[in-house]
Order: sequence, then structure tokens, then C-alpha cells
Amino acid sequence: MNLLASLRYLAALAEHRHFGRAAAACHITQPALSNAMRALEAEFGVAIVRRGRAYAGLTPEGEQVLASAHRMLHEHERLQQQLRSEAGQPRGRLRMAAVPTAIPLLSRFAARLRVRHPGIVPTVLSMSSLELETGLDHLAIDLALGYTGRQGPAAKALQTWPQIEEHYFLLRTSPESLTPTVLQMGEPIGWAEAAALPLCLLTPEMHNRAIIDAAFTEAGAAGVAPAVETNSVLTLVLAVQTGDVCAVLPGAMVDTVRGQPGLLAQPLVLPTVRTPLGFMAPAAVRPSRALEAALVLLQSPEWLGELRAHGGALAA
Repeated sequence: MNLLASLRYLAALAEHRHFGRAAAACHITQPALSNAMRALEAEFGVAIVRRGRAYAGLTPEGEQVLASAHRMLHEHERLQQQLRSEAGQPRGRLRMAAVPTAIPLLSRFAARLRVRHPGIVPTVLSMSSLELETGLDHLAIDLALGYTGRQGPAAKALQTWPQIEEHYFLLRTSPESLTPTVLQMGEPIGWAEAAALPLCLLTPEMHNRAIIDAAFTEAGAAGVAPAVETNSVLTLVLAVQTGDVCAVLPGAMVDTVRGQPGLLAQPLVLPTVRTPLGFMAPAAVRPSRALEAALVLLQSPEWLGELRAHGGALAA
């Protein structure tokens, strides 16, 4: 048995939570993945995967093996990068994740990192806040962009780099009389007034939805019933473009549709809501060469200029 390969398959199974998808991600067959899990169980003498007709999670012992797998895979990747990289030319993979509403910013960051260091291969993942924090804690991801105001149990083990404050806008179709050719910036609108409109909102388990619900409650409009719910930020935008609903979006998401005709963005006020976003990485772990390069970039004038141009506050 190739222990390192089997541990990598276990990490993929825990990430995808499905034997077929995990096998495809590892470029092996599903029987080969199942055989690798049985070999791991024989190696450690414990049951790792809960048995059932479909993937049902890991046993408590399996969770312990998974935690060790992440640490071993992290150190293996760090050593590979150290050996393969030259001075000023880091090489290797960098797994990054962001909460869904911050994906536009993380995508820009990954593109700039790739231009600056062609030897780095970034992976950009969309995760909920809980998944993101768990991924950092387990060393399944190297760098994350998320809500720094959350005080979870893993917060003390993280190093943070503040980036922007999310500003919130109501995105809707423009009145036909305006016939805009690009996104229009409109007058501010109160959260209470927005609550009376048909809204497409993220599903309740998303932290962004909790922020929005709290703003509606503070405005005296508790218990808003959305017309459409989704866990996809792309669906939020498409629902506005093709339907009769409005959506509440942070400025970084609105920025991605600036060139789209027929849309109107209105700043949401009363209350004024600002939510801090920042990069996060495990504090007590030796960074890889790729992560070192990313940390240099996120503090550079080049990236700070990108944040000013495409972050939370939109100019009319």
C-alpha cells in the first residue's frame, strides 16, 4: 500500500463526501478508492468509513486518521515546494477558499498571484464560513478569505490580515425608461423598504444570510420571506437578470456585473451595515513557499490598489 496516496484519497473522500466524486477527483476508479480505504483500515486496525449504501461519514477513529492525513499531506507539499523552488521562484500548489460572496476578490487575488509567480498553481474554492474555518483548522486549505468577526473556537489559532468591509446593495432591474447600457448606481434605499420587495436570498445556513436577516430585523422588518432561496451567488445575479426579483449583494459581487445592461444597484441604509473581510491562515504552521508568496502579495501596494478598485464601496 502507498500510505501517502491512500491518505490523499481519504482527504478527497472527506471533502467530496461521495465515493464516485472523490475517485474522479483523484483520477482513480471507485473500486480502487474503496480498496484504499480498506487497506487503511487494515493498517491502523480500526474502522475509518461508516458503512452503508452510500457515503455516511467517517467514524471517530476515521476523523483522527483524517486529521493526521491533513498534517502529513501539508508537510509533504511544503517539503516538495522547498525542494523544487528556486530563489524568488516558488513552485507548487496553494489551496485557497472564500465565503461565496468573496469569491470575486479571491479569484482576482489568485490571478494576480499566478501572474507574479507562474510556478504557483492556485486552487480557488467556495465554502461556507464553517467549512472554511474547519478547513483551516484541519490544514485542508492554506489560505482563506472570510468573515473575521466570527469568534469560533479556532479563531485564536489563526493569523488574520484585514482586507475590506462589505457594503451592501439592492440589485434590481432598471426602469425601462432609463434604457441603461451598463449597471446604474441609484439612490440609497432603506432595508425596511427593500424587505417589501420580492427577494432572492441565500439559504439560512449561510453566514451572509444571517447578516442580512439581522439588518432587516434592526430595520423593523424581521422574518422576511424570500421569493427565491439559493446557496449560489451566481443564482442571485441571474435571478435578478432574468426574473422579477431583487437581491441583496455586497459591493464586490455588484462590481462583477458593472458592465451588464439593465441593472440598478442601490446602497442599503437605515441601518448602515459594514462587515469586515480578511485573509486567514493557521498561525502555528510553517508556511509553504507558495503561501509565503501569497502573504507577500496580499500586503503589497499592487493588491491594496485592487481592493480599492473592486472592494466593498462602489462609486456612482
